Amino acid sequence: MLTTLHTSYTDTRAADLAWALGREPLPALATLDLELSGAKLQLRLLGASHQVLLEEECGGCSETVACIPGSSTPLPLGVAKRIGDWEYEFAARVEVLSPGSFAGRAQELLALVSEHPYGLAGVFPGSPHAFTAMLAQRHEGQVHWRTWHAYPQDGQLVATRTRVGVRVPVPQPVGG
Repeated sequence: MLTTLHTSYTDTRAADLAWALGREPLPALATLDLELSGAKLQLRLLGASHQVLLEEECGGCSETVACIPGSSTPLPLGVAKRIGDWEYEFAARVEVLSPGSFAGRAQELLALVSEHPYGLAGVFPGSPHAFTAMLAQRHEGQVHWRTWHAYPQDGQLVATRTRVGVRVPVPQPVGG
């Protein structure tokens, strides 16, 4: 699903993004509610980037990547945490692209996400290449989502990847 976000940038640079786990739902400009094999997932586009709310039988979690006033947690390159019976893994990277490469990559990502049944993308006013896009899937009992935050004025594309799944206990040897 592709939508135009009726707001101005809140986070105008990749460096302004922060990461938070467990925040309450923030006001959203667009949402997409999904059910992926029993997992309820809400993809949320914020004026300040994205939030994902996940709920399964064994609990729930929320991930926020946005310009968060007063946040002291910058966007990490990687995070691995246990949340109850779940394992949560997050990774982020910033790509710096030339103007021509940026425009091509932006068009490619917007086409991919807007045509996907589990995708949500929002374009900010002022530039067709200023957007936030999100894509979710369930694979081998785990929920995965990817996001892209585009900053055409700097040629920066922030890509994140998250995986959440029930922790599988390692079998212990018998006897001994």
